Amino acid sequence: MTLKVALRIDGAAWKKELPDVKKLVKTAATAAWLAGNTGDFKLPVKSAEVSVLLTDDAAVHAKAYRGIDRPTNVLSFAALDDEDEPIVDPLLLGDIAVAFETTKREAQDQKISTAGHLFHLIVHGVLHLIGYDHMTDADAAEMEALEIKILARNGMDNPYDD
Repeated sequence: MTLKVALRIDGAAWKKELPDVKKLVKTAATAAWLAGNTGDFKLPVKSAEVSVLLTDDAAVHAKAYRGIDRPTNVLSFAALDDEDEPIVDPLLLGDIAVAFETTKREAQDQKISTAGHLFHLIVHGVLHLIGYDHMTDADAAEMEALEIKILARNGMDNPYDD
């Protein structure tokens, strides 16, 4: 199973902060795709594509999503929203947008690296595109456990530990 990542970087802040940001995004997205595309979330395709936009708070805040009128760290827009939609190979999973200022601020608040936080946000976003969510406590526990597993495989700590 392969994942193609189309990455667009708006502004110089991402590259200045993270010179290897392209590799980081591809590694995180691929790790999430491989770990998340299993069980009830197994999609019958050999390859998939995801589009990632690294941008700023202003772009992410341009519209209020889910009734939240402020910038958020990551937004995911799944291409497959309906169980009856045809699944073709390669499968377009959808789009992810990440806001630089919010991501950097959250990383500083959590005393982690911006790279580590971005890695987690990309993993989180890809899992949403596959079909995971955190609307119920049970769904949140399942998604968080998978995120923790993916991050650990990549040498990162549990972001949900207090």
